[in-house]
Amino acid sequence: MTTPGRGLHGHVLETLGPAIAAGTYPPGSVLRTDELAQRFEVSRSVMREAVRVLESMHLVESRRRVGVTVRPKAEWNVYDPQVIRWRLAGADRPHQLRSLTVLRSAVEPVAAGLAARHATADQCADLTECALGMVATSRGQQLEAYLFHDVAFHRVILKASGNEMFTRLGDVVAEVLAGRTHHEVMFEDPDPAAVTLHVQVAEAVREGDALRAEQLTREITVGALQELDILAP
Repeated sequence: MTTPGRGLHGHVLETLGPAIAAGTYPPGSVLRTDELAQRFEVSRSVMREAVRVLESMHLVESRRRVGVTVRPKAEWNVYDPQVIRWRLAGADRPHQLRSLTVLRSAVEPVAAGLAARHATADQCADLTECALGMVATSRGQQLEAYLFHDVAFHRVILKASGNEMFTRLGDVVAEVLAGRTHHEVMFEDPDPAAVTLHVQVAEAVREGDALRAEQLTREITVGALQELDILAP
């Protein structure tokens, strides 16, 4: 999954990428690198580097004598964390949040069940530590601190599943959790019931109870979808 670099081409990406994701440049739009270089006041080599990153995300394709063409949404790498972040920053946020949360509801309960079967002692300890961190930061509007522990919790679940495909979804889940927080699609404090569920999932994984771990995680994802019904209909 691609993460744009810093520097001049990173600056270009942070403007051009969200604009493409938001539809400012609809699919089929042709962008001229020379014109873009002038607009962003960067060299053509810097502009080409930015375009290469956008190409790696399948947002655009570059062809000689044609220019840089914005690709159809259906061809975008929608699992790229940066593409997710850009889409969450635009008008597509409600649809994007719902789509990602449905993905979570399909994957994470299964991952939790597998984690109960395969998690190492260290992973169980990490999961418990993350859950306790969530409890400690779940009051007093400590949403950034809570987010840190929440992201870490779900990364451990996905990795402890022992499934490499699930593990690679860690960045995707991290972006949707961060998007909920940064775009205020969260209550002022996390739902106490959801916090408790995370603690119970950690216990179920530690005890090797796969069925309970899966059921509890499904409750977490159902709750996340219900929150969207209220906060991002």
